[in-house]
Amino acid sequence: QVQENIERFFTRFVEEGKATVRLREPAVDVCLSKANASNLKNFLSAVRLAHQGTDIGALPLSALVPAKTSEVEKPKTKMIITSRRDYPLTKNFPYSLEHLQASYCKLARIDMRVLCLKKLRKLDLSHNHIKQLPATIGDLICLQELNLHDNHLESFSGALCNSTLQKSLQFLDLSQNKIKALPIQFCQLRELINLKLDDNELIRLPFKIGQLDHLRFLSAARNKLPFLPSDFRKLCLENLDLFGNPFEQPNPLVPNIQLKIPLTLLECAARATINYRIPYGCHLLPSHLCEDLEVAKTCQCGSACLSSFIQITVTMNLHHVAHTVVLVDNMGGTEAPVICYFCSLDCYSQFLDRYLQSNG
Repeated sequence: QVQENIERFFTRFVEEGKATVRLREPAVDVCLSKANASNLKNFLSAVRLAHQGTDIGALPLSALVPAKTSEVEKPKTKMIITSRRDYPLTKNFPYSLEHLQASYCKLARIDMRVLCLKKLRKLDLSHNHIKQLPATIGDLICLQELNLHDNHLESFSGALCNSTLQKSLQFLDLSQNKIKALPIQFCQLRELINLKLDDNELIRLPFKIGQLDHLRFLSAARNKLPFLPSDFRKLCLENLDLFGNPFEQPNPLVPNIQLKIPLTLLECAARATINYRIPYGCHLLPSHLCEDLEVAKTCQCGSACLSSFIQITVTMNLHHVAHTVVLVDNMGGTEAPVICYFCSLDCYSQFLDRYLQSNG
């Protein structure tokens, strides 16, 4: 199926017996090399005519001799580059690549040629100087593993979290960068199994981290986390590493009171929308209200609260969410502070009674 199916011819080296024909469907490059220059020109001429719809009987084709197996080059699926010197500057990457590693290449940005590799499953760009990620990484529809260890990243785009990575990405390494926070949309990457966030500047983990129900390996060691989000309780991990964070000492008796009595009309409407599971979206509500509803807190009683609540931190043994826990500190502890929210004074009072009885 050649007719109207050729995207481009590459014939610069045809006199050397080399040429490439890029097809639209399937999206592959047919690379020809070590050919007789005269025969190659005749072949390319015939392919051009076929592409234009010329009848097969009119094509200048000669009898073809089947190529030997040793003469057929298999599509390249893996390429590993570990130095700037070996990084291709004038040649395209093979379209058939499924695994590409380009480490220690001093890359300041992600090469746009890489973003055309639609079959890519594993992309390793560790040990470079990358400061920003293009949203078009989300166009790599097969990408399962993304390694960005040891770069200069300061953020992770929310657009990436809304891309096709939601359905494909299972391994993400953002360790040893300069990230202070992850976007609200991060927890839409629900296929994540292994997440590495070590050696960043994180002051908080994603608010809805409990939505990552496939997550089994999480490491966020040596960051600046003062406490864990309330949703952290929902995780079910095999391995957890939070060593070296400046966790605060929890004190349930010193609450952060944001409760407004009586509740505003906005707070009442927001609570009702979530508690009664009323459908909403940007086609019904202003986008900023939708964003507020997405990060609504959940009280210990199960009810929702938006901006009117009582907040405290309590101690949680991390073995409740992980089978294996790397010690939180040098003292051998496996406990960390986690945020709790209360929608009313009544809910907080009930918690306080239970807390005082258990510690009395």
